[in-house]
Amino acid sequence: MRVISGKQKGLHLKAVPGQSTRPTTDKVKESIFNMVGPYFDGGSMLDLYGGSGSISIESLSRGMEHAVIVDRDKKAIETIHGNLKICKLEDKAEVYRAESSRALKALHKKGSQFHFIFLDPPYLKQRLTDELQFIDEHEILHSSGKIVVEHVATLELGDTYGSLTKIREERYGDTVITIFSKVGE
Repeated sequence: MRVISGKQKGLHLKAVPGQSTRPTTDKVKESIFNMVGPYFDGGSMLDLYGGSGSISIESLSRGMEHAVIVDRDKKAIETIHGNLKICKLEDKAEVYRAESSRALKALHKKGSQFHFIFLDPPYLKQRLTDELQFIDEHEILHSSGKIVVEHVATLELGDTYGSLTKIREERYGDTVITIFSKVGE
């Protein structure tokens, strides 16, 4: 696993030890950034299921100004901190150990908004419908932002969640990437 592009291009990242996380492959990661970037001119991103921190680090490397990375797994949090250190990005990221719904509520209370939100929950424990609705209802996505959801192909996501509209969907084997943005934006 490596940083594909940007200022930290080529740096190798550590994976979370054990079988508790499923890393996004480099091919899928490259496709995601080709669809939503490929580069950013500032902005903030939220990675609600941080894993190794790979997507957040890639976003920061490609010009995102700030990242909030959340994961509930202790090993994942340790890996994220280690990978941020390898990439010298510790000052551009906040890392929290929390369950996703609790993190969303805390971010709402703080009035946080993000230009890019990445959701890649464990395939068998996903609550994507609830999370997308919460993000929309509490305006956690910036009006010009995008949400990227990585999910198993057997899961059908709706075309809309409030003001969020599906704008693209791509399949990579048994993985699907679905992108949402605000209606009329």
